[in-house]
Order: sequence, then C-alpha cells, then structure tokens
Amino acid sequence: MMKRSWGWGVVLCSFTLFFQQVFSEDGFVKTRGVQLVLNEVPFYANGFNGYWLMYMASDPSQRNKVTTAFQQAKTHGLSIARTWAFSDGGYRPLQYSPGSYNQQMFQGLDFVVSEARKNGIKLVLSFVNNYEDFGGKKQYVEWARNQGQSITSDDDFFTNSLVKQYYKNHIKTVLTRKNTFTGVAYKDDPTIMAWELINEPRCTSDKSGKTIQAWITEMASYVKSIDGNHLLEAGLEGFYGPSKQQTNPNFQVGTDFIANNQIPGIDFATVHSYPDQWLSGSNSQAQMAFLKTWLNDHISDAENVLHKPILFAEFGKSGSNQRDELFNAVYDAIYSSASGGGAAVGGLFWQLLTEGMDSFRDGYEVVLSESSSTASLITQESQKLNHIRKMYTRLRNVEKWKKARDIRRAQWLALHKGKTGLRN
Repeated sequence: MMKRSWGWGVVLCSFTLFFQQVFSEDGFVKTRGVQLVLNEVPFYANGFNGYWLMYMASDPSQRNKVTTAFQQAKTHGLSIARTWAFSDGGYRPLQYSPGSYNQQMFQGLDFVVSEARKNGIKLVLSFVNNYEDFGGKKQYVEWARNQGQSITSDDDFFTNSLVKQYYKNHIKTVLTRKNTFTGVAYKDDPTIMAWELINEPRCTSDKSGKTIQAWITEMASYVKSIDGNHLLEAGLEGFYGPSKQQTNPNFQVGTDFIANNQIPGIDFATVHSYPDQWLSGSNSQAQMAFLKTWLNDHISDAENVLHKPILFAEFGKSGSNQRDELFNAVYDAIYSSASGGGAAVGGLFWQLLTEGMDSFRDGYEVVLSESSSTASLITQESQKLNHIRKMYTRLRNVEKWKKARDIRRAQWLALHKGKTGLRN
C-alpha cells in the first residue's frame, strides 16, 4: 500500500510540475505548422506596438513610463510588444555611424528587454526602418555615399554591398549584445520572441518584388547563422506581388506577400492594416469592407499557401471615431481563425502610450486610461485568446498525466511483482 501511494504521489507531482512549466513564459517561442508554440503548447498573443520604448528608456528619469506601459499591458492581458532596435544617425541615435554605438541608448534597449521579462511580455524587435524616421535605409545609403559609393536612390539599400555589410554588422551587434541589466545575450534571451528584418520594406524601383526577395533571402540566412534560437519575420505590410495585385489598394510597393514569406528563413508572416490611409478617398463602409477581405485573404493564404503562422503586426485607425469597429473586425478575424486551429496567432495595435506622452501622439494612440471602450475590447480579446491557449494546455496536461500514470503504474507493478517473487 505504501509503495502504491508513493507511485501516485509522484504522478501527481509530475502533473503539477508540468502544469507549472507549461504556464511559464520563460521558453523560446517556436513554430509548429501554422501555429506558434511555447513550451509545446500553442501560443496566441494579443499585443501592442510601442516604437518609443528604447528612446524613452535611454533617459533614466523617463524609464517609469516604460515600466508603466508594460504593467498596464499586463493588466489588460497583453503578452507581446513590438518595438525598434534601431535609431540610425540624427538626434539621440543608437548608432552614431556604422559600427559606432551610443551606449546610453543601448542601455535603454537593455532596460526595455528586462522590463518586458519581468512582466511576462514577449518582444518583436525590428532592425531598421524603411522610412527616414530614426534614420532608416536613407541613413544607411547616405553613410555609404559618404564613403564614395555610387548611390542613385534609397532603394540601393537592398543591393549595394557596402550598405548590406553595414546592416549585417548592426544585426550582429544587436544579436550578440549582452544585456547590462540581465547579463543575458540578446540571442540567448527567450524574452525576445522574434526579430524583424525591416519595418515595412518598400522598393518602388522594382515592383516585381524580386529585389526585396533577394535581400530577405540573404539577410534571413545571415540572422539564422548567428541566432538559431529566435523566430524571424520580414516586416511586410502584406502587399501582394503582380500575380495577386488586385487584392492590394491601388498601389504597388515592390513586395510580394507570398514569395517573400516562402523564403525558408522566414518563420511567420506579418500583415499591417491601415484602411484609412490606404483608401483615404473612400468612406468608412468601403474601408471596412476592404479590411475584412484583406484580413481573410491573408489568413487563407497563410494557411493554404504559406503553411506558416500569421501575425497582424500593426493595425489602427486615426482618431477615436470608429476605432472600436476596426479593432473589433481585426480581433474577430484573429479569434475566428485561432479558435479553429488556423494560422492567425495574434494582433498588435498601433500604438500604446501612457499618460504624460502627448508629444508622441500621432492620432492612432491608445491611452488605456482615456479609452475605456477600446481598453475593454483589448482585454476581451486577450481573455479569448488565453482561453484557447488554456484549452490546449488542459488537453496537453491530460495526455501527459495519462502517460505518467501508465509509466508509474507499470513501475509499481514491476516492483510489486519482484517483491512477491522474493517472498515466494
């Protein structure tokens, strides 16, 4: 009897330890089919964008805003944040010039990673901007031009060998950076869910998508050669190439959602959604109709063509008017897919601010304390996605528990039979 009690006690202990492990956020997020997986359980994440996090954290007197943002996010069930790991040239840069870094700014990024870790929030960190804000590809080609390179346009960012080397050097610097708060190298830190090659890549000089295709292929391979722990995404807005350009708004930007995301080093697809910008001449009903088609088309292509997860990495609407309607549409599409085991794994609204950040307002900001209806929608989506995750966890726990029970039962029977044999 004592032996049997000991056996079942171990089973119960094993079950409890596994349950704790599954709900730990310490592991690296991986992919399995069209799902993200954390500790072998599908991972669904509601989240936010906060491009300003490193910038604000570089000033110790302002770090409380970063801490507050993560704490408020956690309170509303948000578990993923996307932010910049770049600021090239200009005012308060991370990178003064190629290979020359501002350690105060880097320590700001260190603080962001450490605060995210404390609050159980995963990060998506972007390496460079397509636009001039915070330097971007324009700053990189200017650095190369100053070294005598023949540069004809900002699109040379994707093809010029010196520019590409500058960019690779930045990637290596970030990946191998040892966090001054945690002592953990970025490439070894599971707080970081994924790297992003570039925010919203565009190459209008080659609308076929082939220039960006070659660049993503090269850079994805380079990232993976240094860091095998983390996921990688390209940073795409979701615009299709010539074969499906009728799905786009009335413009081409030189990307191909299908081909660019089929590159082996790209682990999951991303989509951005700004119908008020892309269809500025249309009424709100037309914009919403476009949005719903845009969401469903990309989820379908991620599942049936790419066979990879899809993250809605940016979405928003300028001004509070009808914002909740847009949030609802995005959240409904994500939940509808996720609840059926589909490819949609989460969404990150643009952008979260805390109180006292008026200079960062861009019309798309969400200050949770000021936007009760939007905050409620955000919390509800977090709860719904977390419910799916718990459902998978319970199924996983039952399977694990049954397996442990069978093993312990076999061990107890073998031991019991052995003792019976000795007495005989």
